[in-house]
Amino acid sequence: MTGDAELVAALRAGDEAAFSELVAAWSPSMLRIARSFVGTWQAAEDVVQDTWLAVVRGLGDFEQRSSLRTWVLSILANRARSRAARDRRLVLWSDLADPETDGDAASWVDPARFRGPDDAYPGHWTTAGEPVPWREQPETSAISREALEVLEAALGELPPRQQTVVRLRDVHDLTSQEVCAALDISAENQRVLLHRGRSRLRAALEVHYRADSA
Repeated sequence: MTGDAELVAALRAGDEAAFSELVAAWSPSMLRIARSFVGTWQAAEDVVQDTWLAVVRGLGDFEQRSSLRTWVLSILANRARSRAARDRRLVLWSDLADPETDGDAASWVDPARFRGPDDAYPGHWTTAGEPVPWREQPETSAISREALEVLEAALGELPPRQQTVVRLRDVHDLTSQEVCAALDISAENQRVLLHRGRSRLRAALEVHYRADSA
């Protein structure tokens, strides 16, 4: 994919190949984001389609004050919220928390990884406690096909908020800023959800490898 300026210029010039490449590259993550707002996958697909139409129509007004992807995701989020409101199936992120499965940070994250009450920023991550991508961990450096199946199954069992954030960050390679903007969550909330999800995936891998070595 070329840089933003070249890509925008190509799209404005009607380059169908560039547009097709963009749609193929970004639509999977856009579908996941849309699905977090609306009630069905069909509705999410409609939102993605509406977003691409809006992108084509709005390219002339895009001032490039943000990245092209951030701009597209902001359009997507607005379309998804409007569709959800129209369908009266808006799912609030706060309503998705399940005390039995989501828990608070201390349930799945070592409390030592958070700043204490006497710190200037209580509750924030310590420098050493910042979440680390699970795919960069030593135990996942050489993942077998079977282990990948274990990971995919574990990913599918994560609570909705964790699953969405992990998929967007680790599967679709969105930045933390893009995820926060698209899902309308704080940076801290995004970090906690990401760490919880990655921790559960690592735990699933540990169980898998222990079973293999038994």
